[in-house]
Amino acid sequence: MDEKETERRKARLTEICEGFPEAASEPSGHGPHVVYRVRKKTFAWYVDNHHGDDRISLWVKVTLDEQQALVGSDPERFYSAPYMGQHGWVGARLDLPDVDWDEITELLTESYRLIAPKRLVEQLTT
Repeated sequence: MDEKETERRKARLTEICEGFPEAASEPSGHGPHVVYRVRKKTFAWYVDNHHGDDRISLWVKVTLDEQQALVGSDPERFYSAPYMGQHGWVGARLDLPDVDWDEITELLTESYRLIAPKRLVEQLTT
């Protein structure tokens, strides 16, 4: 994937995330990664070549059951996020030729619901 397409996908991801109530993005301080937060709590990561794994991915919080189902259904696209997988975080590849943006939006929405305060979750329109 070329750099222009990488930036386009990161911008689309950021647009989705920043559409949630009180959500914001910021550089992670670790290379080209971006962290997405709601009230100082992280609900997603954009991760580019984490420790040389040659993947561009989204990491989101899901239930452990959902993580296992995603990884089991398509291990090329989904994987247990390093360090955080034991807590239900899953990686979704963004560097594959086809990205299902509806599915990415659903994963982000679920992660936001699990992390954000209840009052903010109630404001979601999706």
